[in-house]
Amino acid sequence: MTDDVSWLILVVKLPAEPSRHRVAVWRELRKVGALSLGQGIWAAPDVPVFAEGVERALALTERAEGVSVTLQASGRTALDAERFREMFTAERADEWKEFLADCFKFEQEIAKEIRVAKFTLAELEEEEQSLERLRRWHRDISARDVFGAPAAAEAGERLKQCAEACEDYAEKVFAALHGNR
Repeated sequence: MTDDVSWLILVVKLPAEPSRHRVAVWRELRKVGALSLGQGIWAAPDVPVFAEGVERALALTERAEGVSVTLQASGRTALDAERFREMFTAERADEWKEFLADCFKFEQEIAKEIRVAKFTLAELEEEEQSLERLRRWHRDISARDVFGAPAAAEAGERLKQCAEACEDYAEKVFAALHGNR
């Protein structure tokens, strides 16, 4: 991403009650990867991957009879722009860290099933669903990671390892079901 990235700054004010409206807007902005700058103030790079989520959050605000203001901004100085990118990338780094922890849990779960010889189609289906969830999560974080957090490459490798572990487990399940252990 270039140094001249523009940012969307959203200022959202919602009625105190019912709180579900604030929670819905907060969830939508977190889901899209917007950066919380303070109560009711959010920022996201002004790039297409964020547009739909921002629009959904603004629509939720309007439906809740709240008020929103969207501003386009950039850093006043190069240092300001860099700090904004760093704050945004730190959020992605936290997401990658959590993703990597879930990859580890996935691999541990596969290893446990092999260790206890739980070679059933139901268990295989569960593991395949978990792998698909990891793939979707990886795709979502990758889309939001517009500045390239350092752990992104490691996350891609770990996802490949998870897929390989699942494929190995699938082969063991099919071998067990067909009496080829």
